[in-house]
Amino acid sequence: MKTLRDTTPGETVQVVKLHGSSAVKRRIMDMGITKGCSLYIRKVAPLGDPVEITVRGYELSLRKDDAKIVEVA
Repeated sequence: MKTLRDTTPGETVQVVKLHGSSAVKRRIMDMGITKGCSLYIRKVAPLGDPVEITVRGYELSLRKDDAKIVEVA
C-alpha cells in the first residue's frame, strides 16, 4: 500500500482510498481529496512535513499524519 507520504516531488498519483477516523477523513475530503482524484506532488519539506500538492487546480499543504491516510496508486 503506497500512501501520499511515500510519494516523491514531481510525481502525479491518483487517490485509491482514504483511511482513518471519520473526522479526519471528512476534513481531507472537504479539502477536495476524494477517491479517483488526481494529485500532483509539488514539494516535500526536508523532514517530510508538510507535503505540498496540487489538487483540483489549487495548492494544498498536508501534514505527514494527514498524508499517511491517503492511499494512492
